[in-house]
Amino acid sequence: MRPRAVVTGAAARVGRAIAIELARSGFDVAIHHRSQADAADAVARACAEHGAETFVVAAALDDEVGCTSLVDAVKARWDRVHLLVNNASRFDPLPFEQIDAAAWDAMLAVNLRAPFLISRGLLPLLERGVAADFGGPEGQGGCVVHLCDIGAERPVSGYAHYSVSKAGLVMLVRAMAVELAPRVRTVGVSPGQVVWPESYDDDLRARLAKRIPMGRVGTAEDVARLVRFIAAEGFYLNGAVLPVDGGLSSRY
Repeated sequence: MRPRAVVTGAAARVGRAIAIELARSGFDVAIHHRSQADAADAVARACAEHGAETFVVAAALDDEVGCTSLVDAVKARWDRVHLLVNNASRFDPLPFEQIDAAAWDAMLAVNLRAPFLISRGLLPLLERGVAADFGGPEGQGGCVVHLCDIGAERPVSGYAHYSVSKAGLVMLVRAMAVELAPRVRTVGVSPGQVVWPESYDDDLRARLAKRIPMGRVGTAEDVARLVRFIAAEGFYLNGAVLPVDGGLSSRY
């Protein structure tokens, strides 16, 4: 059987690239989005061109109801899941003194609480999504990949609540890896400067790019290929948080 993957925030940018890369590599893909129905449908069509069974789920992940609706939609279609990619994320700049309780809670709800709730909700399906279904070792279940960020350890001014949310996600990777393996293994992927935010002007992009030892900004496909490797080949990876940042996190 084809392995099955759930990708949150899959309508655009990195999530889109991950969904298509997985479909190209033989996965069926559940495509989550919040409010980009047309874009999500286009991703589903692109995945189907590679032979993937796909379906689209719309859900707001900033509250428990939305997370539960996503989990329920997957359970209604599939009896097992081999890979969950928690990619959906907020990235809202705000000076520290302007971060109120509502902004703080909104950031952590999507970036940290939602990955926990979705992982917990899909755990029975992930346990049944055995690695041996697609060439992996016996006695091993599915995999969860959390999209972290180098900002979890190297914060940038204006993103305190974002950096804290991603630091919590790094610990969730490690906690799940220790408690759930080998039933389910958990790995983090930590992008650096990958796919510019639309708000960054040309001057800022040029300044940031100069700091990257590899001399270029990463692409969504760079991240997608790493996720595919973790899921389909890196069967002994568990509890690691892997940077895909061109060496940026090695700078001082």
